[in-house]
Amino acid sequence: MKEVRWPARTLGALGAGMLLLTGAGIVLQRHDAHDAFVVIALVQGVVYLAAASLVLRAGRLRRALLPILAVAAIMRLAIVVAPSYLSDDLYRYVWDGRVQAAGINPYRYVPSDTHLAALRDEAIYPNINRRSYAPTIYPPVAEYIFFLASRVSESPLGVKAAMVFFDCASIGILLHLLAAAGLPLERILIYAWHPLALWEFAGSGHVDAAVTTFVVLALWARRRDVRWLTGIAIAGAALVKFFPAVIFPALYRRWDWKMPLAAAATVALAYLPFLGVGRAVLGFLPGYVAEEGLSNGAGFFLWNLASAALPFAHIAPLVYLALAAAALLALGLAVLLRDETGDHYVAAALGLAALFTLLVSPHFPWYFGWLLAFLCLAPSAAVLYLSVACMLLYFIGGGPDLDGCRMIVECVIYGPFVALAVVEWRRRRVFQPATVWREA
Repeated sequence: MKEVRWPARTLGALGAGMLLLTGAGIVLQRHDAHDAFVVIALVQGVVYLAAASLVLRAGRLRRALLPILAVAAIMRLAIVVAPSYLSDDLYRYVWDGRVQAAGINPYRYVPSDTHLAALRDEAIYPNINRRSYAPTIYPPVAEYIFFLASRVSESPLGVKAAMVFFDCASIGILLHLLAAAGLPLERILIYAWHPLALWEFAGSGHVDAAVTTFVVLALWARRRDVRWLTGIAIAGAALVKFFPAVIFPALYRRWDWKMPLAAAATVALAYLPFLGVGRAVLGFLPGYVAEEGLSNGAGFFLWNLASAALPFAHIAPLVYLALAAAALLALGLAVLLRDETGDHYVAAALGLAALFTLLVSPHFPWYFGWLLAFLCLAPSAAVLYLSVACMLLYFIGGGPDLDGCRMIVECVIYGPFVALAVVEWRRRRVFQPATVWREA
């Protein structure tokens, strides 16, 4: 690919804009100006999209990689040392690590149980969400991460630092993937400057940073045809949060037994130390599914939209779940039956991940974070928009949609996403192998 001269002033302006908006966001968080912060994050998303567009259009950029990484590092450093603001999940992470360090199964007791009274303090325990009724919801690999992070420091800063470690590991692996694919290394900006990586990974310390790292590792192992490592990595991602399992068909090679065997063995070994609690090893997952309206259908955007738009007012949620499962299964089968001569599994994985996200319609922005794993390698205008627009969810929060605001916000998030996805599909840009990789 021909090298072109990078417009240095544009790069400098966009980088300076990202830094200034990061600083403004931190100041607004300190003053508890929630809505103003969300506006700043969305403006930062617009600046980010402009930078990503320039990187994609310009091709190879002269001496731009180091400035891109420097801006990314400065933003992360500023955010990681600031107090956590958008979520209190990291207090549960610290607590779960502390419980394990005491030799107690984290799936056995809720934090308020008297058996754990000796572990309570004034810094972590009072800030744990759902502490009176919910055991941990996180799968085993997440629990191992919490244990290790808390052994370094039983503090929010320690957890945030651990997630930035995973974040940086994702950047390193993505750089290797870009080089192996013959793609411009400057595309790392698409991940490194993304507001979700900044505010959700470095800012809130969400364990989704580890999900992203395992997914990126799985993509790297799949490209190198290290089948056992592909299986371990995708199982690791699913054992931090369950949903990355949906991209399994994109990583699988027909008639391969090593990858699924390695994945199954990883799952079995990871759960083994916790099986003493029996069925309780699922933790708060069933309760969370009900709490978020996923069991009765109230939490699904498309189900709510169909219920409001179609003549019959009440569509059975089981019908929606069946149709959603059928759509995912159909795409998964299409991916499994694809021609394997090309290197288009990244775009196929992105398609599965994006469809799953649309069907499930998460209520919190950090659940969109793992989509960033694919965008440097298989850029998609639809998913780029979705990953930036999801910050709008902070205007409405979780819980039931009592006044219809959630429906309006989700229409703004998913409507343009679907329209852009249809255009991309028709132009064969998302799933066309030649647009993703150059044969190495």
